[in-house]
Amino acid sequence: MNINPENIRIEDFTYNLPDERIAKYPLELRDLSQLLVYNQGIISKDQFANINMHIDSKTTCVFNNTKVIQARLKFRKETGAQIEIFCLEPIEPSDYILAFQQTERIKWKCIVGNLKKWKDQDLKKIITIRDTEVELNASKISSEGNAQIIEFTWNNSEFSFSEILENIGLTPIPPYLHRESEDLDKERYQTIYSSLKGSVAAPTAGLHFTDSVLNKFKAKQINLEEVTLHVGAGTFKPVTSETIDEHEMHTEHLVVKKETIENLLASETIVAIGTTSVRTLESLYWLGVKSLQNKELNLHISQWEAYNLPQNSSKREALKALLNYMEIKNITELHASTQIMIYPGYAFKMVNMLITNFHQPKSTLLLLIAAFIGEDWKKVYNFALTNNFRFLSYGDSSILIP
Repeated sequence: MNINPENIRIEDFTYNLPDERIAKYPLELRDLSQLLVYNQGIISKDQFANINMHIDSKTTCVFNNTKVIQARLKFRKETGAQIEIFCLEPIEPSDYILAFQQTERIKWKCIVGNLKKWKDQDLKKIITIRDTEVELNASKISSEGNAQIIEFTWNNSEFSFSEILENIGLTPIPPYLHRESEDLDKERYQTIYSSLKGSVAAPTAGLHFTDSVLNKFKAKQINLEEVTLHVGAGTFKPVTSETIDEHEMHTEHLVVKKETIENLLASETIVAIGTTSVRTLESLYWLGVKSLQNKELNLHISQWEAYNLPQNSSKREALKALLNYMEIKNITELHASTQIMIYPGYAFKMVNMLITNFHQPKSTLLLLIAAFIGEDWKKVYNFALTNNFRFLSYGDSSILIP
């Protein structure tokens, strides 16, 4: 049953989160995080290192393998004013892989800190890469809402934009940590299986995984699959409107291999590792439904589209249609984008279980949790608060089995 978003008040999806409950730093060992287990209404406590005990063999776990980029660049004007440029997504070229390979110039959509102090002149920064000095320039091209289109140029084609970010960029840790990024964040604000660069926020449910945990999964014959959804800064954007129909969801880009879709088609039980994997998996289903309707498929799921498309296709029908589309187009990877908003009343089509951290009050991520386990989200969060769980990105974990 779908519920009109005009009737969803964000005030109903809040709770009191004291600042001291927000984990400012990660634990020394990733898999020693606490694990809240919600199993069909019953809540218990465990350690993340034992998460394999809560998942049956032959189950398929889906991980988001996106890699966080060093997205924050600091420039200083001759006057002394500091300008920070936060790279959100590539514009020209827009393909992430090509963008990071550029060796002379590139345009990115960015958020600029201290924008009022930056008039029309270019910003310049001398950096050293492998004992070689490189001059990096940033030019304002145009505005796009609250963002700016910035062109970066540098005077040595020996170096790619990826190398420039890796050498001078800072880790884009969440603003609610109220601290500057440190050396440890470069490793710890990254999953151990991250591989495709593009995110400006980590898929934090994956931060608890270690080689030891993954080996336990393999020993238990739990299937491991990877998808890519590049997490945008919009993931931290609170819902400020009274009702959610006035909130504009951010768009995120996804990549899924044909082989992965084939394996998902054969999977009876699917565990999403994090809300980004949920968004990817559910978007795949709706892309399949769209491909059943149209021969020329628009590879984007808009904010409310999932609620307006036909609801009666099975997972099998949707994924087979998507695979058929890929056969016709002769492609082995699906590149698409999604703006899907999942809120209470949404009927999940792909995901049976969810591993996730504890999310901010009044966030779209909390709406997704409420959609997944209903009003019991309040029981889960009350349990976590009263049992000293650590919250948000560097916090503890939960497994939700509705």
